[in-house]
Amino acid sequence: MKELLRTTDMTVIAFAQALLEGEDIDCFEMDVNMSVLEGGIGIFPRRLMVHPDDHAAAERVLRDNNIELGM
Repeated sequence: MKELLRTTDMTVIAFAQALLEGEDIDCFEMDVNMSVLEGGIGIFPRRLMVHPDDHAAAERVLRDNNIELGM
């Protein structure tokens, strides 16, 4: 898996997952359970991972929908 997106904004992750699902690109959200350590305040970023073969297409989908990819 290759990192596509890293953010503390859960709405961005949800939107990105929906966009990728619409394009039949499988993705996996990592660091979801970090809220146990942080107390649920959202300070640790979550990562969205995709297969390396899908990474370029996934980046295009997110950029076309104005999602910042800066990590």
